[in-house]
Amino acid sequence: MRQIEIGKVYKHFKGNLYIVVDIVNDSESNNDAVYRQTVIYKALYDKCLSWARPLDMFNSEVDHEKYPDVKQQYRF
Repeated sequence: MRQIEIGKVYKHFKGNLYIVVDIVNDSESNNDAVYRQTVIYKALYDKCLSWARPLDMFNSEVDHEKYPDVKQQYRF
């Protein structure tokens, strides 16, 4: 899996920029001491809202069947 870095700016495949603020463990997902990691990230446009998304989803590849014209490999 590709390494996501805190403090790094990532471009969403639809064009907007976001900065990763932190990667946290979801305390409600504990399954035999394995926590689901969640990325906390902040928009670098408009109201600069903060967002959270599971790490595996943040790190996923673009669905090129749904978005055939997108050149970017990853969602972010």
